[in-house]
Amino acid sequence: MKLRELKIKNKTARIPIIQGGMGVGVSRFRLAGAVAKEGGVGMISSAQIGYDEPNFEQDVCGCNLRAIEKHVRLAKEQADGGLVGVNVMTALKHYADHVKAAVRAGADLVVCGAGLPVDLPELAGDADTAIAPIVSSRKAASVLLRMWDKKYKRTADLLVVEGPQAGGHLGFTPAQLADVQALDYEEEIRQIIEEKTIYEQKYGVQIPVVAGGGIFDRSDISRMLALGADGVQIATRFVATEECDASPAYKQAYVDAANEDVVIVQSPVGMPGRALRNAFIQKVEQGKQPIVKCFQCIKKCMPAEVPYCITQALVNAVQGDLDHGLIFCGANVGKIREITTVAKLMRELTA
Repeated sequence: MKLRELKIKNKTARIPIIQGGMGVGVSRFRLAGAVAKEGGVGMISSAQIGYDEPNFEQDVCGCNLRAIEKHVRLAKEQADGGLVGVNVMTALKHYADHVKAAVRAGADLVVCGAGLPVDLPELAGDADTAIAPIVSSRKAASVLLRMWDKKYKRTADLLVVEGPQAGGHLGFTPAQLADVQALDYEEEIRQIIEEKTIYEQKYGVQIPVVAGGGIFDRSDISRMLALGADGVQIATRFVATEECDASPAYKQAYVDAANEDVVIVQSPVGMPGRALRNAFIQKVEQGKQPIVKCFQCIKKCMPAEVPYCITQALVNAVQGDLDHGLIFCGANVGKIREITTVAKLMRELTA
């Protein structure tokens, strides 16, 4: 199946591939800019994006907001006219500020998951930035689109559908993730496509559906397009690239990973997540890890109750301290065999 352009609001990506946003610091301007330059949509994750900014521990929010604008600007300079977006988790304590910062910086797209972004239209306002919720079921899509229609008299510019084989935080129960094969997720994608047509007809617009979760190669892309999706979201494969913003040790962990190393963990965000079972995960399995500082990242985080500090664990990982770090990954990480470049990977995915 020939790949078509991906039209998002009034902008066009030459290749219908969105690189998934990965925090903390895994997808910042180097990766997002490289993907956008190759014709896809490069995504920056806003989650603790300013972790290496001066004075971060004393001014977490301020550093993150400055970093969002800086990384969007640098990515767009590198993108040569390609599309650059920002992924913002609704579970973040400063979620609204992050969305506004992304819009202010001129992001082409804001994608929001880890909860339903019920007020995203209000936060984006009349800006040219496209808005896209991440949904995992027709029910979630229906509730959100109906709410936006009623309250804001507008609809989504794009829908990202994340399946149960995705990496990081997942919109499924642990029981569902324990038997992924039992989920007829292709049917769920068809149902979401059917749901969005209601609002396409009402508003006279096109709402592209981008499917993610376990997309590894060209055959996976073709399968999603055959279901009716307009594009795909791929994250895990872009970690094992030279341009990825994570440390060399982080990338090598993906190359060295086997299928049996992938586990489902309970995140302090309040959602299950998929990660590599390493020394850190083994310590968490043995008991609560000491939290010496709260970085004020998650709305509902209770430091006295959560098993570990997710900010510290993710910062450790991205900087290369894997024994004390959380390494999120997708279900197919075990298939990765080498570190490549974004240009080579994009050619492979579109060949």
